[in-house]
This record gives sequence, C-alpha cells and structure tokens, in this order.
Amino acid sequence: MARPSGMDWMQWYRQLAKPAWTPEPATISLIWQILYPIIIATFGYVFVQCARRKIPRRVAVPFAINLVANLAFTPIQFGMRNLPLATADILVVLATIVWMMIAVWPHARWVAVAQLPYLTWVSIATVLQLSITAMNW
Repeated sequence: MARPSGMDWMQWYRQLAKPAWTPEPATISLIWQILYPIIIATFGYVFVQCARRKIPRRVAVPFAINLVANLAFTPIQFGMRNLPLATADILVVLATIVWMMIAVWPHARWVAVAQLPYLTWVSIATVLQLSITAMNW
C-alpha cells in the first residue's frame, strides 16, 4: 500500500482493512511490554554465555537474527508502510524463535521454555500480519 502523504502511522494503520479479531494497538503494546523483559533476560543470558564460551556461538546465531528481524519490523511496517516486506520479516521472526528454542534446548532448557509466550504471540501476530497483507493487497 502506498504511503499517503501527511498521514501519520496510526492513521495509516487504522485505515487498513483488518480482521475483526485484530487487537487494539494498546493491547499489542501491553503484550510487548510483557515480552520484552523475557526477551532481554533470555537473549542476554545466551549472548553472555556465548561470550564466556559456555554455550557454542552457533546457538546465538538464531537469537541474533531474531533480534535484528524483531527490531526491523516496526520501521518496515510503520515507517516504510510496506506490508509484504513486514510479512516476510515476521516470518523470519517466527522461524528464528523455533530455531532458537531447538538450538538452546541442550544448553539451557529454561531459555527455550521461556520463549513459549514469545512464540505464542508471534504466531498470532504472524496470522494477523498475513491477514492484513492479504486484505490490503
């Protein structure tokens, strides 16, 4: 969808066709306020343990890719207003969460289990993103 001139990101988002079950932006914000501390603690643990050579570096690879993709989503979706690229990005986020959980399981099972809320939300958000992209194609 082209970026309408003079329209801020919230106006743009509100005018998109969305499924009836779409959470309000405040709800989405609250979910991320809950998830980010989990992400910070678990990702930080993995990166520190990799730096200390207690966990192989290959375990940190999906965490690093996920972090970049997660942080890229908002500028892609709301800055560039590029729904197809944001959809590709969220698919990377989702895939890397699964990869992270598998990679870290033998080394720190608690980190893998702690990703379950993140995986659950990103699974829902991915279906939402796919729906919004299809409805606004």
